[in-house]
Amino acid sequence: MRYAYPCVLASEEDGGYSVSFPHVPEALTCGDDREDALAMAEDALAVALGAYVQCREDIPVPEPAAPGQETVAVPLVVAAKLALYTAMREQGMTKVGLARSMGLSEGAVRKLVNPNHRSHIRQVEKALRKVGRRLVVEDGTA
Repeated sequence: MRYAYPCVLASEEDGGYSVSFPHVPEALTCGDDREDALAMAEDALAVALGAYVQCREDIPVPEPAAPGQETVAVPLVVAAKLALYTAMREQGMTKVGLARSMGLSEGAVRKLVNPNHRSHIRQVEKALRKVGRRLVVEDGTA
């Protein structure tokens, strides 16, 4: 899955822009200008999707952007962690089970799944392979 979500940028009366995400209503932010608002949107999106992980809920599946919408992607490591979390949920795999298969502690796997915890991408990639997934990076327009 691509962890890139369409957002709505709205100019504010007092200047600046507000940002909302139709598929992730918890992600709301604003910025002084368009560029600032989109930068803030990336962080707001990552935090909101991290809350889905903390609450043990499914990650919303993004739909294509509608005309006039921008697309915002989460940072690479966050996308990898969300993919790991999603694969584990789909397979009914627990953190303990993944830890056992990787020779790690449950606490280490908990950190690998937590989008708000800093992790080395190699460790997350290793965990993704254990659940039969791989990380693919594509470039796109900003």
